[in-house]
Amino acid sequence: MHLPDFFDAAPRITVRDRLAGFLGAAKDGIIEYRYADAVKLAGHSCPTVASAFLMTRSALTALYPDALPERGGVRVDLREDRLEGVTGVVANVASLITGATQDTGFKGIGGHYDRRNLLYFGADIPGQLRFTRTDTGAAVEANARLDRVPGDPRMSVLLPRCLNGTATPADEELFQSLWQGRVRTLLVERADDPEVIAIQKQ
Repeated sequence: MHLPDFFDAAPRITVRDRLAGFLGAAKDGIIEYRYADAVKLAGHSCPTVASAFLMTRSALTALYPDALPERGGVRVDLREDRLEGVTGVVANVASLITGATQDTGFKGIGGHYDRRNLLYFGADIPGQLRFTRTDTGAAVEANARLDRVPGDPRMSVLLPRCLNGTATPADEELFQSLWQGRVRTLLVERADDPEVIAIQKQ
């Protein structure tokens, strides 16, 4: 599988999953997530997938400033309904990294490691997402301001051509380059920019 080179330059997220440690799936339960993992889950790379990855990263960093984030120990609330826009995509990426699920996740072993009832939609919150530690109740809200990283204006011409089959091979190549160029800017140049990925403690 050949992925764009800049994927390797994107930030990574390291968490501790005590279930993975308990079952011997990862030494000490330590798991590293890369942007490529989110891409494989979603099936594509776009600003939404990138921003979901970055919002989750920044939120976990804020919630666990002095320790590894606990996968399975964070509740995730999304403001929008699960069928609204790209909410499902954002939820899937957040779920991948935090382990939070609605009612379809792991049921636990002997009363431990239950991953259900940690993901909620249609929350009455001002931010796009709210991440809450289940042990302390500490919470942060996250917003992605994608308008701060606008796409190339040529996309408005290239996208319809690529969709309706009138694009030339050169058009398609330029479209892909510009599309991933915006993703690269998000992940490599603006990942820690609070004007793009905004975190508010609750």
